[in-house]
Amino acid sequence: MRLSELFSGVEYVTALSGDTEIVSLTADSRQAGENVLFCCIKGLTRDGHDFAPDCASKGAYVLCERDLGLESQILVGSVREAFSAVCENFCSNPLRKLKLIGVTGTNGKTSTTFIAKSILDRLGYKTGLIGTIQNMIGDEVFETHFTTPDTLELHMLFKKMADAGCQYCIMEVSSHAIEQGRTAGLHFDTACFTNLTQDHLDFHGTMENYFESKKKLFSMCDRAVINTDDKWGAKLAESVGCELFTLGLGGQDFSAENENYHARGVDFTLSIKGEKVQASVPIPGKFSVYNALTAVACAFLADSDNGKADNENIVRALGEVTGVKGRAELWPTGKDFTVILDYAHTPDGVENILSSMREVSTGRLVCLVGCGGDRDPVKRPIMGETAARLADFVIVTSDNPRSENPASIIEQILPGVLKHDTEYVVIENRRDAIKYAIENARKDDVIVLAGKGHETYQILNTGTIHFDEREVLAEVFEEIYKDQ
Repeated sequence: MRLSELFSGVEYVTALSGDTEIVSLTADSRQAGENVLFCCIKGLTRDGHDFAPDCASKGAYVLCERDLGLESQILVGSVREAFSAVCENFCSNPLRKLKLIGVTGTNGKTSTTFIAKSILDRLGYKTGLIGTIQNMIGDEVFETHFTTPDTLELHMLFKKMADAGCQYCIMEVSSHAIEQGRTAGLHFDTACFTNLTQDHLDFHGTMENYFESKKKLFSMCDRAVINTDDKWGAKLAESVGCELFTLGLGGQDFSAENENYHARGVDFTLSIKGEKVQASVPIPGKFSVYNALTAVACAFLADSDNGKADNENIVRALGEVTGVKGRAELWPTGKDFTVILDYAHTPDGVENILSSMREVSTGRLVCLVGCGGDRDPVKRPIMGETAARLADFVIVTSDNPRSENPASIIEQILPGVLKHDTEYVVIENRRDAIKYAIENARKDDVIVLAGKGHETYQILNTGTIHFDEREVLAEVFEEIYKDQ
């Protein structure tokens, strides 16, 4: 694509040098070369501007936001926003055909996007999904490495979706992606806020900074869907400048009441802008109601854009959704006890899954819990306290210790556990901890394996190993019950 086409609609300071055919775009200086556009992205530890002279010497054009004195430089006010616009042009403007729905919050992003996609699919819309577990174009599944991909990868995904006939793209939007500018230049038809609880303070520093990061998404959308039962959501709702829709368990635009929680899911009365209808979601837990409300709001607003918004069809589709891998995932034991796999890796996440399982369990509630290394250490004792307060038995173990000593992480979890008289055991090796939980399971126990969820790996200080808790459970069951 020629430079003039690439920069169509993009504000830049310096005149374009010729009208060269650009063969590719990159923010990686190692990929810069003849007729490549190198974008000087400023990261956490490195600034692309420092590599620009070397890239220019290889024949690359340089997109920058400060004058580097290079003949091939293109100076702009914001490299992040210009890069997004250039990527959109390079990918043949897929967002002219595709409406974006963004979901942000500490917990519930993945489940909400999956439920919303499922509803829209069943309503007859071809939908793409970008998220933590996987990316999807219709029914086609692609591996993912980040909750929100980098700018070029994101626009290439948009192009694939548009080319495949998708009308909507539902995407998880992480606070890291917002702060690092991966969503710069995007405009969302609808942006949703699930909740905000303690997480990522190693990155943001304070909850207020974390909130301000999430808040930025709502300056990039036409409509906001906000959980106002959450205190941060209520605060956000007071400040948004776009069309606002609220959700919660009483009096909001999208609300639920008369909830009946059971092992198969939740039945409730759904109110959509005042119109009430009986609904159910086949995923257990109070958090599932909030996720369902957010997803229903997304589907209703998308459907109303097309002159439909059929509540009965939306409710029917909601009742047919399937669970999300690693989110309150029931692992089939074939025994008289239950095993649940859940990605709960924050205090609020642990509180949600244990509170939900407590409501449906008739035996002991057992929680296996750990905390990730090289992440916010403040939440470690809080995780321990939450597990000990809500469970009958706690197994403290490793999660992804990364570069840290697993024993040191566990030592920081234990003060929280010791605030209660709950029985507990420490087993550092996660596989051994899972085996212990199964070996000591009693009739009607509900065993929650918290923290890994959909992940199929474990990050140790010696490297990353394959670790899928479904496979571990299968192996452990074979070892324990092979002669039964």
